[in-house]
Amino acid sequence: MASNISPRRPVNGKQLRADRTRAMVIDETVRCVIEEGFNASSAKHITERAGVTWGVIQYHFGDRDGLLMAVVDQGFGQLLETLRGMEPELTSTAGHARAELVVNAVADAFLSPTSIAALEILIATRSGRADVDQQHLLELFSTLTRLGRYVADGLEPGRADAVGNLIWTTLMGAMVAKMAVPGPVDVSRELHALTDVIAAYVDHHRVN
Repeated sequence: MASNISPRRPVNGKQLRADRTRAMVIDETVRCVIEEGFNASSAKHITERAGVTWGVIQYHFGDRDGLLMAVVDQGFGQLLETLRGMEPELTSTAGHARAELVVNAVADAFLSPTSIAALEILIATRSGRADVDQQHLLELFSTLTRLGRYVADGLEPGRADAVGNLIWTTLMGAMVAKMAVPGPVDVSRELHALTDVIAAYVDHHRVN
């Protein structure tokens, strides 16, 4: 899915306006995928929804594939930003409270419209993805696996990574449910259960 066209970047005093336009196009692409599905996200339809020309898409993203990968980058960038912002709070929490902090924070990032649209894009484009994008995803999933280290105080690395896999695969399932079911989907019970399981696992396997 990698593009051979390099997006141009503004280099003058209109940077702020250009950044706003770029963010607006990404947001409209997210809404298009969420509201109408991936198949509706043609270049023509996105430009119509966003009220911009094709030249604007080329200017900021290179082409449609570049725009779609920008949505993916933003969706999972939100997750990484959440993890960085959460780190200072971890020192003052432990046990169940720490598991709850991590699960709820990561769930908020995972279940945002941008992240859900990113997952739908990744699923829809998996067969045509280029090696460079595959490497991008491998690095992402490696980061997600390490999620367990945020809650796994005193766990061996292998067990901590297992917790990380449990967190992101559970939340992936919640994302798919939100994609497939019309209307709001309440996953609060599942998040409470996930928190309880993680806290009990960490407590049982903690290295003293």
